[in-house]
Amino acid sequence: MNWILLIIAGLFEIGFATCLGKAKNATGLTSTYWYGGFLICLAISMTLLIKASQSLPIGTAYAVWTGIGAVGSVLVGIFLFKDPVDFWRLFFITTLIISLIGLKLASH
Repeated sequence: MNWILLIIAGLFEIGFATCLGKAKNATGLTSTYWYGGFLICLAISMTLLIKASQSLPIGTAYAVWTGIGAVGSVLVGIFLFKDPVDFWRLFFITTLIISLIGLKLASH
């Protein structure tokens, strides 16, 4: 159950990074809404991370949480913000995903 909470926390980390990216390009009230979304996603993500880390090792939980956020944010950047895609970006994202899986398998 705590792994599921951790994955959901990572998804909300992607959400707050996405909100920051959208707020950067918005103006007026729309910008305020994106910053509000950022704060909501941040609060949910942190709350779930705290809950998951009560029974998972903090080093593993934090690494998986940031890894999900990093991979997801790069993918959102590629698909939503038209960030560049090249071999090395995809290579290092793949190695990060493999590392996250390895951390999960090495945890007790």
